[in-house]
Amino acid sequence: MTERRKPPSDQPKRPRNAAATREAILQSALAAFSRHGYDGVGVREIAQTAGVTAVLVNRYFGSKEELFTAAVETAFADISVLEGDSSLLAQRLTADVMTKSEKDAEPINPFFMVLRSAPNPRAAEILRDSIARHFERPLKSLLQGPRAGERAAMILAVVTGLSLFRRVLGSRALAMQTPRVFPGTSRRCFND
Repeated sequence: MTERRKPPSDQPKRPRNAAATREAILQSALAAFSRHGYDGVGVREIAQTAGVTAVLVNRYFGSKEELFTAAVETAFADISVLEGDSSLLAQRLTADVMTKSEKDAEPINPFFMVLRSAPNPRAAEILRDSIARHFERPLKSLLQGPRAGERAAMILAVVTGLSLFRRVLGSRALAMQTPRVFPGTSRRCFND
């Protein structure tokens, strides 16, 4: 009998650890969706970067859509910017945008995931639902007075616009600002 040899693989085999495998797939998906958007990357590419097969990705997440949903939920999970003294909310939001939109920001960027995935109608729906759940509704609960929901949506639109002007358009006035630590927090904001 002849011995069957497996072809050499570019990626080393992952040890069998379900939690680590799921996390590797999710981190690969976060980076891929941030760089290429929902329509710009396939399950095979995400799997290859994670060191697994596309079949394994589907076993853990069911489909590309469900993987995208999990990635969006993970990307939007940190809502700490909404916690604390509500009178300092504007400063915290500004500091958060400036910190997360620096030129050398991490490859996992929720802003770019939104920007590059929104053209797909189903991805846009997933993004809208998650943004409403993680940011819009909690922000609405912090605002006093009439039309809090509309004002929360407007605040998110302004924050997104600031990110767009700084990261995508490269507004000189915003891009040249160097963030500094905001008093009383580890967050950074504009220099004076």
